[in-house]
Amino acid sequence: MSTIDDTVTVRTGSDADALVLLLHGFGSNEQDLPGLAAHLPAGLATVSVRAPLTLGPGSYAWVPITVPGRPDPAIVAASTEALLAWFDDRVPADRPVVLLGFSQGGLMVSQLLRARPERFVAALVLSGFVLDADLPGDAALAVRHVPVFFGHGDADPVIAPDATQRASVWLAEHAATTERTYAGLAHAISAEELEDVGVFLRAHVPGLSAP
Repeated sequence: MSTIDDTVTVRTGSDADALVLLLHGFGSNEQDLPGLAAHLPAGLATVSVRAPLTLGPGSYAWVPITVPGRPDPAIVAASTEALLAWFDDRVPADRPVVLLGFSQGGLMVSQLLRARPERFVAALVLSGFVLDADLPGDAALAVRHVPVFFGHGDADPVIAPDATQRASVWLAEHAATTERTYAGLAHAISAEELEDVGVFLRAHVPGLSAP
């Protein structure tokens, strides 16, 4: 059974602030994304968790890579259940939560939205993709129209163009999606993208101050 190891979770900010849940990509760990906190609008706390599958020292994943962009749905479901169990245990039900995932973490953002469409105020999928399968929460998510930012580069050598296109279509059908494509950006997060992330968050998370 997959589980989230909360002893390594990295937290920033105040418990009184809206929370940004940071989900890292394949082969990375919980230390990868907390640096983004300095680039987010004031008034947000962050929590960064480690994916449950161990690849090697300091290297973790939400799902193994077999066919790129098309992971095993059963393993995706197991990681989703582990993440939801951790979330339900650690995050108060009345706390506003934003999801932010990079690469495979973006897949997990879409999984959490599909499982709990009513729970999240906004989400960001950065250089990510979605599971190519129908899930029970999809119809409710389409009605809810959660604000989602989908950012990716046009020179990404990791996420295949067909996976990016599939995510683009799916997110447009299931969320209030703002999509940005960055010229020349590889599998990374650029300063320009972070500026757009800040604009998106200030527009969709109540109580954030102007820049």
